[in-house]
Amino acid sequence: MKAFVITPGVANSGRLTELPEPPRAPNDALVEVLEVGVCGTDRDLIKGEYGETPPGSDVLTIGHESLGRVVQGSGTLTVGELVVAMVRRPDPEPCIACAAGEPDMCLNGRYTERGIKAAHGYLAERYAEDPRFLVSIPEALRDCAVLLEPLSIVEKGIDQIHRIQGRAIWAPRRALVLGAGTIGSLAALLLRLEGLTVHVFSRGPGGAGRPVIEAAGATYVSSDDCGVDQKLAAAIGPVDIVVEATGYSPYAFEAMDVVGPNGIVCLTGVSTGSRTLPIDVSHLNLELVLENKVVFGTVNANRRHFESGVAHLLAIEGRWPGLLASMITRRIPIEQLQVGDLDARGLLKTVITVTSNAR
Repeated sequence: MKAFVITPGVANSGRLTELPEPPRAPNDALVEVLEVGVCGTDRDLIKGEYGETPPGSDVLTIGHESLGRVVQGSGTLTVGELVVAMVRRPDPEPCIACAAGEPDMCLNGRYTERGIKAAHGYLAERYAEDPRFLVSIPEALRDCAVLLEPLSIVEKGIDQIHRIQGRAIWAPRRALVLGAGTIGSLAALLLRLEGLTVHVFSRGPGGAGRPVIEAAGATYVSSDDCGVDQKLAAAIGPVDIVVEATGYSPYAFEAMDVVGPNGIVCLTGVSTGSRTLPIDVSHLNLELVLENKVVFGTVNANRRHFESGVAHLLAIEGRWPGLLASMITRRIPIEQLQVGDLDARGLLKTVITVTSNAR
């Protein structure tokens, strides 16, 4: 079968190749891949920054944002059903988090991640998977369900925001999202569903994300007009929630100063490189302590976040029909895929179509 693979640690090693059919355990479903989304993790893998091959293989099939159709069922999954596969698999000798069905909170790092760490991903014609890690998708979401995996990251972040803020009497009204990419745009949509006033701060005119953000009733703020500072907070009003979705480390620290008393900052972006910057740590410490602020990071998601994501995709589609599908700004057939196509800067979401009946 066709698959797009890399040699981990080798820059620009991505190529289309032929791999054997996926091995299938007795309880596995066999899934035909329809399409796979591209994200920053895939671009980092292509650069050779990280990645780990499965045991016995010298290559790694990338791609972890998937949509597929069951061709051989198992358990409650039937032939023809649309599914999205989860990414992380628990430690084989599970820590308490993995044993509880939350490998996204793994304590010892012995998890695997399909398409990233020690397990093949989904940018191939077919894969086999335990139904425990497959999420059923309604046909009504066919055109946008490939967004479920990135949405699950946001679902987890907002779920944790509400759990943490149960510490106090709290009635949030205003949220600030840093970044107008896929994660930032999806965060804006979820926060708008909750009825919050949402501002999205990003570089320049906003690119493909801005129409999505504004169609949902959020306000776009350009970095050309101001920075992430008290001037921004004064302009938009008291900020209860900040979701950082850029991976630009200065914003992570500036967000801690912008969020208001009893506020919370959720960091979803992964900072790379070795950037250094001066920080007034005494001021920051004072703000966090005296104003009861919380800062936390979140990564990956577990099954309940994928399932809540399905419900929210339906809710978003019902409120703003066609908006989710408009986030997919480029589709490329797998046969035409080149390494350079994975550098999707300026585009909101690039999707690789894998099968001929992908649409």
